[in-house]
Amino acid sequence: MAQIIFLTGGARSGKSRLAEELATRRGTPLGYLATGSAGDGEMAERIARHRERRGDAWTTIEEPLALAESLAAHDGRFAAILVDCVTLWLSNLLFSLDDPARVLKEVELLTRTFSSLRTPLIIVSNEVGMGIVPENRLARQFRDLAGEANERIAAAADEVYVTFSGLPLRLK
Repeated sequence: MAQIIFLTGGARSGKSRLAEELATRRGTPLGYLATGSAGDGEMAERIARHRERRGDAWTTIEEPLALAESLAAHDGRFAAILVDCVTLWLSNLLFSLDDPARVLKEVELLTRTFSSLRTPLIIVSNEVGMGIVPENRLARQFRDLAGEANERIAAAADEVYVTFSGLPLRLK
């Protein structure tokens, strides 16, 4: 079984940078499983900057929905695979499936996949539950879903980190 590392934290907290650093320690080639897509110009620019920063050692795999299946399909091809990020994946699933219970079944499928992987896996997610209670139903539903998904992934991971202001704190 491969090592599973889970990183969470707020927006711009340094979690993706830490995840990339942890992955590069494994050698090359590296897989970057991107769950986001360029829905607008700003996001397209952001994706381009991230790809440029990572460089040629990384192969980008874009998969907005079928995360467990994609990990299984690419297992063994890389020194490590980085998934960035769970919260975008959850958003994609929630809009696609329109049912938090079905989304959590996808999270279960993902965590069950961990035991069969040979490739070390580093997973990035946002911590969205440390603020105020959102004012609308969909935002509350997403906040709760992200919290539950993060909890399940953290429980299944070998190592768990949270980042604050660029500083990582190992929790597990």
